[in-house]
Amino acid sequence: MSLHTLDHYNPPPDEGLRLLYADEALLLVDKPSGLLSVPGRGEGFADCLIARAQREFPDALIVHRLDMATSGILLLARGAAMQRALSLLFVSRVVHKTYTALVSGRLAGDGRITLPLICDWPNRPRQIVSLQLGKRACTDWQALGYDAANVCSRVALVPHTGRTHQLRVHMQALGHPILGDGLYATPEGLAAAPRLMLHASRLQLPHPLSGELLDIHCPAPF
Repeated sequence: MSLHTLDHYNPPPDEGLRLLYADEALLLVDKPSGLLSVPGRGEGFADCLIARAQREFPDALIVHRLDMATSGILLLARGAAMQRALSLLFVSRVVHKTYTALVSGRLAGDGRITLPLICDWPNRPRQIVSLQLGKRACTDWQALGYDAANVCSRVALVPHTGRTHQLRVHMQALGHPILGDGLYATPEGLAAAPRLMLHASRLQLPHPLSGELLDIHCPAPF
């Protein structure tokens, strides 16, 4: 099995919360790759971002999640009322996320992918494109540069929907799977990176109390 699945859950050492922003309403933290956002099922999966955050901020609550292998900006609420308020911002589609990724091959220009997605149930948690049964999914992509030595491209990805593994499956469908992806990369693409090369690098949202725009950046570590 892939090292990117829960069969080999070995979370990174707890070196303290990587805090990007904090006030009485919310927290924005940099989740490391390899750490669950919330506890997994069964023994051995209790260590996760929200558990680590609650040791420092006991009122912290999860608002959204990142895949275990994905790193980057994660939004946490301070208390149940703020959790409801922030969740409503996601429902209202006023929260905007940008990801940075390294993908196989040479990719140039920009575009939009609107392929619908559904769980590949016999092979879950894998997701697949299904034009007949899939749920609407929309991703904008923009090529940022090409690394000829490693035959890979740096891209910015903006999801307009929040389907499971959306960015990973859409890039695979485009013919440029994300490097280090234990579910969707080619064997060569998996071996080319020590981790999933996907990072939540920017989050924009109106503050739930003041309405002021928060624009948080967290550069990719790759």
